[in-house]
Amino acid sequence: MAYSDKDWPQGTQTLGRGLSIILAVRAGVDTLSELSLEIGCTRSTTQRLTAALLQQGWLRLKSMGRYGLGEKLTSLTSQAQNASPMLALAAPILQGLRDVTGEMVHLGVRSDGHAVYLMRVEGRKPLALRSRTGQYIPLARSATGRALLLDEMETDWARLYRASYRHVPSGLPAWINRMRAYRATECVFDLEDDEIGIHCVAAPVRDASGGIVAAISVTASAAELPLVRMRMLAPQLRNAASQLSARLGWQEYSDVAD
Repeated sequence: MAYSDKDWPQGTQTLGRGLSIILAVRAGVDTLSELSLEIGCTRSTTQRLTAALLQQGWLRLKSMGRYGLGEKLTSLTSQAQNASPMLALAAPILQGLRDVTGEMVHLGVRSDGHAVYLMRVEGRKPLALRSRTGQYIPLARSATGRALLLDEMETDWARLYRASYRHVPSGLPAWINRMRAYRATECVFDLEDDEIGIHCVAAPVRDASGGIVAAISVTASAAELPLVRMRMLAPQLRNAASQLSARLGWQEYSDVAD
């Protein structure tokens, strides 16, 4: 159980339950019954708490009675992330990639089991997309998230896949095979994996230690970004990611001696 009244001083348990609900929704627990189990309260108590959080904008109600993080929370997240020095370094690179491709460009980082978008540069054509700055998306679902996972062990891939695709566990072997291919090319494709009708190409960004700290992606409709064009854009994504990696101190050394 994520929450216990014993962890909170007397008189603050309601606050603790509310915060635990927000954290649970962020982790992917999104139905009333699941949230009730998570905080150890009755369904009626949980419903009162979620109703208050909905009213104040900390949660939002998605389709089929499922909860998501509200605009108030994502706005605060976005404000905090805007202080990141990576944004100033990334902005001209993302803008240049948008100018070359004409498509929407994202910069994302990892936050526990999720990818969160720090920056979004609109494409030349309007694109109806659920993603927004400050939004958390399960790592295994999006190209941005999977690009952040390329250095992870396959056991971690499997764990994160199960967390993201709880209702389709049979797809794990094929998903692992795709991840192996993406790791070999340092480029990830999203073929409507996260959102129907949307394709995405992403590449990882590394810091001075060589670790993956961010991902850059290009997103468009499946019609505007078919697989053949995705393959053509892959070198541009890797180049943009390499530029930002270099600004963060990463150096790729050749195997050939000078």
